Amino acid sequence: MQDNATEVTAAGIARLAGVGRAAVSNWRRRHADFPKPVGGTETSPSFALAEVEAWLRRQGKLAEVPLRERVWQHLVGHPEGPATALAHAGRVLLLVQDRPTAWREASAGSDERLAALLPTALEQADTPRFDREPQLLASVPLLRGVAELAAEKGAPQTFEFLLGRHLDANPRQYTPTPAELARLMAEVAGPARAVLDPACGTGALLLACDVRPGQEFHAQDSAPELAVLTALRLALHGRATVSAATGDTLRADAFPHLRADAVLCHPPFNERNWGHDELAYDPRWEYGFPARAESELAWVQHALARLRDGGTAVLLMPPATASRRSGRRIRADLLRRGALRAVVALPVGAAAPYNIPLHLWVLRRPEKAPGRPEVLLADAGQFAGEGRGGPDWGAVRDVVLDAWRAYDRDGTLQERPGLARSLPVIELLDDDVDLAPARHLPPPAAVDGAEQLAAVRACLDGTLRLTAGLTPAPAVTAQPGRWTFTTVGELARGSALVMRTGGNGGPTRTPVLTDHDVLAGTGPTGTLPESDEEAVLTETGDVVVPVLGGGSVVRVVDGTTAGAVLGRNLVLLRPDPAALDPWFLAGFLRGSANNRQASSYASTATRLDVRRLQLPRLPLDEQRRYGARFHALDEFERALRHAGRLGDLFVRGMYDGLTDGTVPPG
Repeated sequence: MQDNATEVTAAGIARLAGVGRAAVSNWRRRHADFPKPVGGTETSPSFALAEVEAWLRRQGKLAEVPLRERVWQHLVGHPEGPATALAHAGRVLLLVQDRPTAWREASAGSDERLAALLPTALEQADTPRFDREPQLLASVPLLRGVAELAAEKGAPQTFEFLLGRHLDANPRQYTPTPAELARLMAEVAGPARAVLDPACGTGALLLACDVRPGQEFHAQDSAPELAVLTALRLALHGRATVSAATGDTLRADAFPHLRADAVLCHPPFNERNWGHDELAYDPRWEYGFPARAESELAWVQHALARLRDGGTAVLLMPPATASRRSGRRIRADLLRRGALRAVVALPVGAAAPYNIPLHLWVLRRPEKAPGRPEVLLADAGQFAGEGRGGPDWGAVRDVVLDAWRAYDRDGTLQERPGLARSLPVIELLDDDVDLAPARHLPPPAAVDGAEQLAAVRACLDGTLRLTAGLTPAPAVTAQPGRWTFTTVGELARGSALVMRTGGNGGPTRTPVLTDHDVLAGTGPTGTLPESDEEAVLTETGDVVVPVLGGGSVVRVVDGTTAGAVLGRNLVLLRPDPAALDPWFLAGFLRGSANNRQASSYASTATRLDVRRLQLPRLPLDEQRRYGARFHALDEFERALRHAGRLGDLFVRGMYDGLTDGTVPPG
């Protein structure tokens, strides 16, 4: 066995075989021929992937594993790390896509022959690479699998799948720009032939530009692997000219003579060590020397310095940059000279850090001094959405693009209450030069006018009457039921129900039912990363149970929710209608005592073991009697929630009306 063979953990073996970790532990104890650990620790050993695959194949446990899962295990267990393996995979995918004959000739033979011929083939294909080329022999099983997967899915799709999986597996190592936000930034910048991203990360912003022949993409990142991955990603998606460089952009700019049509940038935030001391006399500081705490304003001026006259830059910024006193002089000069054209407040959850409403700054390198300049301020914060799947990007795009395009065409914008307005620059040049849109955009009224307030009141009255009619009759005291119980796990083993868990990906643009939706009683509001993973789709009559949070909440899927993808931290129970009534099942699963006995409190978050939840063994007719009562309780609960939302809206409308003078006090 090679010393640098790809290794896999017990968790990876479980995924390969489609079993739980406990099954892998049992195999190690029961089978003397199970591969021995080759690395890791005593409590978390690792095994040679080739030996594990051979053992699983002999045992007949590997045949049904998807090819993409085997390829992923080769990548994540690569001896030189997944980033290097991903670069190898991308280069081979580019070879497979552009020169398939060269790949077939190199791969027709032993692994040793392929490893020997591949460097020359990759060199002739002029694929992006690392400065230090690692050995290819350890990558050969991965590369053969990648080529096979590309034959099924296509080379770009294969690379996107592996890259997406890698980013999901290492959330603390990378700060990717979400695809919807990247697309919005590219659309604001508009069509461009030469585009620069000086902090490219994994290339999401450049990829959002709709790669086409004749374009020039320039990318730089301080991490060598990210520059290579960006170059590979762009090369796989189109025929544009790609120049990717490694290095600290502010200290060692790789494109000092570039004059791009557009700059898109998601810079690192709040960096103190950005080069303040050594860059004091840099010619890029045309609008003022940034303070040590204003690294973002250094990136802003770098972007402006790399634009042609009239070129547009769109940068993602932390909200503090719009109002910190240490940056007010630079902000003022950007405004006076017409370089800063718009500040857009995004909803919470648009990008990391997800608990902060980030801003977009739109800048344009001035061709001439403006006469009476105005600046656009827009606020899309109201479209944050109720779920954990992120903002309502459709609404965000409509508001931002409509306002920006109208302002860019006319140089001014009539106020759109609570959403956008343009202000004369002179009105912002005070002691603070505070550009936060919320400071200058009065929020929209919760209820617009007395007529709408009256309509909300009428709707609230009707809902309260409905709620009163749905209120259950007083309970009659009875002796506790003397039932025999079964568990969800036993019912699943007996085929009385099917049990599925939510996944981490699925088809694009399909609504996702999140655990927050279940807890709040709302419709599907989430999204998941697009992937080839088979999504779990809900059907009418399914029972959905959140596994985190410690609350006894259960949802029976109806026609409005059916067809949604099951999100993370949810378990779906699909009862056999000939054996179980769904409302009977859901009602008993909500019992407080039932939840307590099935919950684990070993960590900071309470976790529910759905298999341990209990329900009584009752005939189907008796189940339906209970189910009808539980269904009536659910309708009452929904009416209460709706009345609460209407009540909140009415109270806010009354407060707003009284304080702005549109509602008299008597």
